[in-house]
Formats: sequence, C-alpha cells, structure tokens
Amino acid sequence: MTPSFLLGLLPPADFAARVEAFRERLGLRESAPHVTVKARSGLDADLAWAPLARAALAASSPVTLEVGGARAFRNGSAVYLAVHSPGAVALHVRLLDALEPAERFGYEGPNMTPHLTLALRRRGVNLQTVLEAAQAEFGGLDEKPSTFTCPEVWLMRKPGPGGLYRPEEAWPLGQS
Repeated sequence: MTPSFLLGLLPPADFAARVEAFRERLGLRESAPHVTVKARSGLDADLAWAPLARAALAASSPVTLEVGGARAFRNGSAVYLAVHSPGAVALHVRLLDALEPAERFGYEGPNMTPHLTLALRRRGVNLQTVLEAAQAEFGGLDEKPSTFTCPEVWLMRKPGPGGLYRPEEAWPLGQS
C-alpha cells in the first residue's frame, strides 16, 4: 500500500478532544482533526516535494483560524466546522505556487474553503443526522467562534486506502 500525504493545521488539544469526543459519541471514524492547507495532489510518497514545501512554510507567518459552527457541503460529501482564515487560504496558494502540482483538485486554489471535517460521506453514515448533532454540539461557535493561531503545519500521513490521516511531523511557520 502506498501512503498518501497532506499538509494541515491542527487545532489546540482541547478543541481536538472535543471534536474526537463528538465523533466517538456518533460512532464516526475519521482522520485526526485538522484544517487542510495542501491536499494530496502532488504530494508523492517519495517526499521529493518536502524541501519546497518546508521552504514555503518557513517564509510564511503563523496562521490564525476562526472556527465557527457546523455546515455541510452542498455536494453532500462532508459535514464540517466552518473556518474563516485568510491566512490559511494565502498559505494554501503559496504552497500551490511553490509545489506546482501537475494536477490539482477542483477545490484547490484561491477560492478554497477552509474547514475542519467532522464526518465524510461513507457507507452507514447519515450525514443529515451528523449535521443536526453537530449543530447542537457546536452551535455556540456561530455566535462566538473559537480562535487560535497555528505556529506550524503538520505533515499528515495516511498509510493507504481505508486508513486515516494522522499527524506525523510538525513543520514550523515563519522560520526564514
């Protein structure tokens, strides 16, 4: 099995624990809570791209995330917590420019939607039920978002199909 990689911003441990407890109550199995700043396109298993990514990150400032309430993508692919972060979008674009992936996903680019996935559409998962539970659990974030600053981006690794992304290594921001 070939692993796949992404680059993500991690919430503080207490916030991540809240997300994991919510998922556990609903029997959801998902990747570690994160906000993706570079999806797997162009992030080959040989990690030849890593020095370019690390240089782009070192030349970037820490990123502030403002996490709001639960939403669902219109295409029905996921339920997520809304994230407002011009810094995350700028970092995403900087990584695209640095890495120049041969192919990009349609959601990559300056109009990407930063988010923290709560649940993906999978067999046996009713996303409408998840959305309703998430709106109840995280509804207060619409009125009072949780704000935190990320000083690093995490290399996240999924061992292969059916696996989950887990943080593997922190790469600092603003270390140029």
